[in-house]
Amino acid sequence: MIVGLAASEALRHRIWKDRLLEQVPDLDEVTLADTLEGLTDLREILAELVRSALVDEALCTGLSTRLSEMRARAHRLEVRAERKRAMVLAAMAEAHIQTLVLPDFTASLKRAPPAVEVLAEEAIPQSFWKPQPPKLDRQALLSSLKKGATIAGVCLAASGLQLSVRTK
Repeated sequence: MIVGLAASEALRHRIWKDRLLEQVPDLDEVTLADTLEGLTDLREILAELVRSALVDEALCTGLSTRLSEMRARAHRLEVRAERKRAMVLAAMAEAHIQTLVLPDFTASLKRAPPAVEVLAEEAIPQSFWKPQPPKLDRQALLSSLKKGATIAGVCLAASGLQLSVRTK
């Protein structure tokens, strides 16, 4: 809702600016800015948009941290489950128990299919390797261009406006 309000207030701001400049063509920038600030709520709306963006960014940071913690916990649970299964496998094999039948599950020992064991990667023929698609290193390009290098197919783009928000 606030985004739509900001857009309509920006339009209102533009209309007032055009009207004022039409009525007083030699109006200086400071007077124009002060007058427009009194006629519209654009600054307050923009301030609320920035505050809302800061809240969204804080929530995103919190969620990212929480996701990292949950991934770490999931990994610990996976490792714990693997260890428990390994303990059951070892105990069943040692006790010669082929099958464990219970109301909620059945556990059985069976031969695992053969797996690949790599002894020397460098000896493996090329036909067994998967080629990876190349990825453009934009940071290296930017660094080289900033140092004055000329690289075919790229150039430094003209810098544009950027919003900077400091919260401290």
